[in-house]
Amino acid sequence: MNELTREEIDASTQPTVLEFGASWCGYCQSAQRDITAVMSKRPGLRHIKVEDGKGKPLGRSFQVKLWPTLVYIEKGVEVGRVVRPASTAEIEAIFGGAKS
Repeated sequence: MNELTREEIDASTQPTVLEFGASWCGYCQSAQRDITAVMSKRPGLRHIKVEDGKGKPLGRSFQVKLWPTLVYIEKGVEVGRVVRPASTAEIEAIFGGAKS
């Protein structure tokens, strides 16, 4: 499976949430219920889970340091970010009132 590149993300015109994390990450597992709840309310929004870790260039290009990190992109530009969200409200805040 090919991983997305930063160039592909920057060129995208579709509103997208990148979810950086790892399958074994306890914080990521704990946040899944809230992430799923928020994403289910936004069916037009592309949601990409990015398996992150050492040597993964996409995570490094977004300066991801903790998981999960959700990055909201519009027209290739980051417009919102949340690190280790503890509630649906924290996740919703990355959209700044935008409805996709």
